[in-house]
Amino acid sequence: MKALILITALGLAGCGSVGSDFQRPPNALGQQWRQAQDARFAAQQDGAIEQRWWDSFGDATLSSLLQRAAGANLDLLAASSRLEQSRAARGVAGAAQGPSLGANGSYSRARNSEQGLSDPSRNNGQSAYNLWQGNLDAAWELDLWGRVRREVEAADARVDVAVETQRGVLLAVLAETARDYIELRGAQQTLAITQQLLDIARHTLNLTRIRLREGAATQLDEAEAAAHVATIEARLPPLQQREARLGNALALLLALPPQSLQEELAAGKDIPAMTMQVQLGVPSSLAGRRPDIRRAEAQLHAATAAIGVAQGDFYPRITLSGSIGLQAMQLSDIGWDARRFAFGPGFSVPLFDGGRLRGKLQLREAQQQEAAIAYRQTVLASWHEVEDALSGYQANARRQASLDEAVKQGRRALGSAELQYRQGGTDLINVLHVQNTLLNNEAALVDSRATAALSLVQVYKALGGGWQVFSPTSEQGNTR
Repeated sequence: MKALILITALGLAGCGSVGSDFQRPPNALGQQWRQAQDARFAAQQDGAIEQRWWDSFGDATLSSLLQRAAGANLDLLAASSRLEQSRAARGVAGAAQGPSLGANGSYSRARNSEQGLSDPSRNNGQSAYNLWQGNLDAAWELDLWGRVRREVEAADARVDVAVETQRGVLLAVLAETARDYIELRGAQQTLAITQQLLDIARHTLNLTRIRLREGAATQLDEAEAAAHVATIEARLPPLQQREARLGNALALLLALPPQSLQEELAAGKDIPAMTMQVQLGVPSSLAGRRPDIRRAEAQLHAATAAIGVAQGDFYPRITLSGSIGLQAMQLSDIGWDARRFAFGPGFSVPLFDGGRLRGKLQLREAQQQEAAIAYRQTVLASWHEVEDALSGYQANARRQASLDEAVKQGRRALGSAELQYRQGGTDLINVLHVQNTLLNNEAALVDSRATAALSLVQVYKALGGGWQVFSPTSEQGNTR
């Protein structure tokens, strides 16, 4: 009894832990973005990025789509299901820390051999007998070395992995929804510009036919004007198809049937543009904000704890077990006098396994090294991603300024060319050339505006902003 008490006390005290405690790895991130010198960026050391960055575009439709996608997207719902699975698995691992208790009962009719062991019926195997039993069994593994605690620690880390995976999916869904919406508005604007220039080309064709009847133009002029109209008309079907495809892509992100958003998105709006400064924060804050970095850290944590579990397999396992119950040969004899009990400690020690435990430990150590490398790679890749996004936004902003001036001058040139053509001061070739140049520049300007907006979306995605608003696990999961 004294030995049992001593063993129990040691188990309750938890005198040791196999493996090493997890230490958050250094991220080696700097304190200043290399591309943050632009006046459109704000990168104060204490500045936090805008979590609801989509509201900064000033587009109510965009904000509504993101809100609905965060609640209805099927990929996000699947990630939530996987999170619940990981939490259930953690509950299974955590149950090993406490005792188990079970009850059982049985009835059997049996007859022993005359030449075998003693016969409970006391008739030397001459007759059958009844046996009624009922037991209450309990068992508890004393976690003297901390193996079970490491298993629970690894399960907690895997829950964090699932949490960050869900947040990563949420961030990707938000960014993809914003990208598809911006591209849709860009396609609609390009379509509208093409239609306007088609009207101008048709007007030029009509003017050419009038001049042909008056003898001021040739049939070649008419053919060139008609070909120009047909060329612009040929641009419309691909743009219309792209508009439909992007609308369906948005519907899919919201788990809706095709063309469900057709009416909502039919009215052409301007491409969303942000006029305020972009809050960047500092590079060192990425580690606490980007789900992929947080996920890599949680994976490293799980791998570190798994080493402790593998080390714990080398140590003895000590289990306290007990049983109390009733046993009688007749149901009518079941009572206090029919009680039985048994209790005591048990242990198991690995003596020889052919190197299985050693190989398992080496495997866990190699997996931990891989997880550490993956963490470093994720941190470095995220740093590059932000810098590339900032560089892309700056380049598109400069390109947009140049195209704005090109379109402004192109419209002036087209007005002047049409006036000269009506007055006979220039030929049709010059007018068509000016029209083509203006069409290409306006299409390029729309593309540049869309690309600039897409670059901003990529900036905020790279910074890891947005999931905090919608994540249902922000209060429950890893809140590092």
